[in-house]
Amino acid sequence: QVQLVESGGGLVQAGGSLRLSCAASGSITSINAMGWYRQAPGKQRELVAVMTSGGRTNYSDSVKGRFTISRDNAKKTVYLQMNSLKPEDTAVYSCNADQVIYNRGGYYLTGDYWGQGTQVTVSS
Repeated sequence: QVQLVESGGGLVQAGGSLRLSCAASGSITSINAMGWYRQAPGKQRELVAVMTSGGRTNYSDSVKGRFTISRDNAKKTVYLQMNSLKPEDTAVYSCNADQVIYNRGGYYLTGDYWGQGTQVTVSS
């Protein structure tokens, strides 16, 4: 089975920084895109940033210039460096792995997976 485990959330003052990590585990052959989404109370989940296996990135306009996504393909890990945090960045941040190809019982399967989510709270 494929699992995504996130770490790095917490409480920080406005203007501060946090770094999120998400590691994928399992008999994984490849992962297309890995990214971060967030959901604030009463709001829909939104894309924060995503990176393909080839290094292409896409950011939400609200985080451009403040957040940086990076990825270690060998470790199957994606990171989100968050700087100049604002109270409106407060949300549950979830990691996503898209088009994961993995081996189960000798067969290659594909699927999309989510982490359990990590809380980021930015105080004013």
